[in-house]
Amino acid sequence: MLINADVGTETYLLQKLKSTPNVKEAYFVFGVYDLVVILEAETIEALKETITVKIRGLPEVRSTLTMTVIE
Repeated sequence: MLINADVGTETYLLQKLKSTPNVKEAYFVFGVYDLVVILEAETIEALKETITVKIRGLPEVRSTLTMTVIE
């Protein structure tokens, strides 16, 4: 998942994401997006909950782009 954060909240958001269930890795990146997050969940419903409520619901998150690995 790629995330755009509100300016100045990137460090706070990175730490918050790293402690979020189903977030396996989270990093700062340069370019169009501010953060890249790797998620893994037991079920698609758990993944959906993490994305829609626990990540997109954060006030510091401006926008996201979610990509699903199919291999």
